[in-house]
Amino acid sequence: MLKPRALARGDRLAVVAPASPFRRDEFDQGIDEIRSLGFIPVYDDSVFARDRYVAGSRDARAAALRAAWRDGSIAGIVGVRGGYGSAQVLPLLDRDEIRRTPKPLIGYSDLTALLTFLTIGCGVIAFHGPMLAGRLGRGAAGYDVQSFTKAVCRPEPVGELTGSAVESLRAGEAAGPLFGGTLTQLLASLATPFAFDPPQGYGSTG
Repeated sequence: MLKPRALARGDRLAVVAPASPFRRDEFDQGIDEIRSLGFIPVYDDSVFARDRYVAGSRDARAAALRAAWRDGSIAGIVGVRGGYGSAQVLPLLDRDEIRRTPKPLIGYSDLTALLTFLTIGCGVIAFHGPMLAGRLGRGAAGYDVQSFTKAVCRPEPVGELTGSAVESLRAGEAAGPLFGGTLTQLLASLATPFAFDPPQGYGSTG
């Protein structure tokens, strides 16, 4: 799989809203947290668009994502919030474009559709991590800062995850790529051109 460059202080992060709209105060708090981590948040007014239950038209949301991948000054991409709508933009994305310029995409919840598109569809590592609304916007109370920075800011493997919310359901050790995300999104992708179809042997502990 293609591994994006590790992020560093001073890097520019594109802030995108491929799913549902959000509260402006949560957005502003998330922007402040991105800055406190040493990154430069980059966005334009299209991120605040609203079209009923999604953050703007499908075309506009896809265009924002593609612009972030095309912009050589952008080092990574982070979502504002989940909700609904990320799967709508998948037909408008360009796999070759993403492979040519792999960048860390950070999100969870509804953005599982995008994470799966990158990992399964493009062979590019993506990051199931905190977004602005509900997580980054709450500071250290909303996410584990150390785990996050270890994952996106170091070229070495993350190693053991020790956050207080991490619970092991089965003892043992395993090695290999880690795929997954929000189960409802993974199930909803089945029987579509963007199905969650991990490599053979995924899930094996042998």
